[in-house]
Amino acid sequence: MSIASAITALRTKAALSQQELADRLYVSRELVSKWETGSRIPDFGTIGAIAGVFRVSPEAIADRNALVFRELSDCVPQGISLPEEELTGLLERFLARIPVREGDVFLNRYYFLKNTAEIAAKYRLGENHVRSILSKTRRKLAKYLKEELS
Repeated sequence: MSIASAITALRTKAALSQQELADRLYVSRELVSKWETGSRIPDFGTIGAIAGVFRVSPEAIADRNALVFRELSDCVPQGISLPEEELTGLLERFLARIPVREGDVFLNRYYFLKNTAEIAAKYRLGENHVRSILSKTRRKLAKYLKEELS
C-alpha cells in the first residue's frame, strides 16, 4: 500500500476529515490533501506524528528505509545504474570533500536513518537548519555525481 493510500485509509477509518487531521498535526488541509493524492510525501518524522494520531506504528504507513533513500534518488543522474561498490566509493570520496559537520549530518540521515529531529538534537540545531544542510548536501552530491559520471 502506498503512503497516500495508507494515510487516506487511516483517516477514513477514524472518521476524520482532512481538516480535522490537519488541525491535529498543525498543518494545512491542503498539505494533507497532497499527501493523500501522492503529490507530496511526508518525511518520516511527520509520518511518526500521523501514526501517533491513529495509534499505529509508522511502519504501518511507510517503510522507513524506502522513504529515506527516496530522498537520495534525485541525486543520481537519470539513466545511470551503478554497482553498489562503485556508488559506495563515490559516496566516500564525496564525503571526504565536504565539511565534517555536513558529512556527519548526511551520514546520520542516510546511513543511521535518523530523522531531522534526532539530528537537530544531537548537533543542537533547529530542524529547519538540519533540513537546509541536507538539501544543500544533496544538491552538492547530485552535482558531484553528474561530474564524476559524465
